Amino acid sequence: MLPTPDPTHYPILAAMLAPALLMAATGSLLISANNRLARVVDRLRATIALRRDCGDAAVLAALDTQIAQSRRRSHYVLRACLLFYLALGAFVATSLALAIDALAGFALGQVPAGFAVLGVIALLFGSLAMGLEVHLAVNGLNAELELSLRRDGSDRAQTPGD
Repeated sequence: MLPTPDPTHYPILAAMLAPALLMAATGSLLISANNRLARVVDRLRATIALRRDCGDAAVLAALDTQIAQSRRRSHYVLRACLLFYLALGAFVATSLALAIDALAGFALGQVPAGFAVLGVIALLFGSLAMGLEVHLAVNGLNAELELSLRRDGSDRAQTPGD
């Protein structure tokens, strides 16, 4: 059952606060995702530069794997950013729909709730994409560490007098 219209603006403003809080949280996720994307891009550029200067076939193969993995990471972060932007837009639409609904005598029915649900679903899938990206980042770090340890071990084996 829908509430009866209240002539004061306070209930409308109170209802608009929940989407505003979700907008703030989504903005924080967007900042984090954009920072991660910048780090992936920086790492990818460094790996490409390292690849240009490398002549060892085994190391080249490992760097090619890192490049492919960085590309996958960037795709996950991009997907997450798009979903977070969708969520942000949905929460703005929720807040606006709540205000319009109150002014229209609560004629919009479930439209504000629909926008809110869309925003929450977008947040869920954006968070899953970020989780996959973090998983790839840790796998990439482990692979990079193994390569570094192998290179250091082969350098020590070739260095006389150690």
